[in-house]
Amino acid sequence: MREVRRAGDRFLTEGDGTRTWHSFSYGRHYDPDNLGFGALSALNVEHVDPGAGYDAHRHADVEIVTWVVEGALAHEDSTGEGSTIEPGVAQRLSAGSGVQHAERNVSVQEPLVFVQSMLRSDHVGAPRYASVEAHGAGLVRAVEVEAPARLVVARPAGARLQLPEAARTLVHVTRGEIEAAGALLAVGDELRTDEPVGRVAGDGEALVWLLDQ
Repeated sequence: MREVRRAGDRFLTEGDGTRTWHSFSYGRHYDPDNLGFGALSALNVEHVDPGAGYDAHRHADVEIVTWVVEGALAHEDSTGEGSTIEPGVAQRLSAGSGVQHAERNVSVQEPLVFVQSMLRSDHVGAPRYASVEAHGAGLVRAVEVEAPARLVVARPAGARLQLPEAARTLVHVTRGEIEAAGALLAVGDELRTDEPVGRVAGDGEALVWLLDQ
């Protein structure tokens, strides 16, 4: 199985100052053939206007991984562990038994763009956080998740980077262009495959989910 999904083919939800592009079925958008990929159940690209955002809402039994592409994201939740997330930091929230969280654009002048992935979680109990800085070129191991999955950030910067093998791999481009498994991918494009990807190249950045199931 090898599939390329282009940015323009994703579902779109528009709200009050927010626009969300969904890689998988989400909310009112339903496609029985596109419910998830491995442990991934959601991969949403969020564009948030200055001062806008999402009021408190609840999650349970999921891993939520947030990667800011542009701007700064203010995260507040019922654990009291809220923070501001900026580009180069991957944050994981294991929702566990349940958590209320709210997310807003810190700036009242600049837009915010972030990618939020959700996975079926192995974590049981109270919610908890982890975060990792993932700066620089190359292949950077990002935040650990409590699910059969690993996340790396690929920034080839003129090199050809060898991706680790996994049962399934999803490559989602966040900046520039990335070449993977013979496909040229632009911002918002995805490659999904259950075959080894091998090397990736290009001048851009991609979030690479290595899925062990």
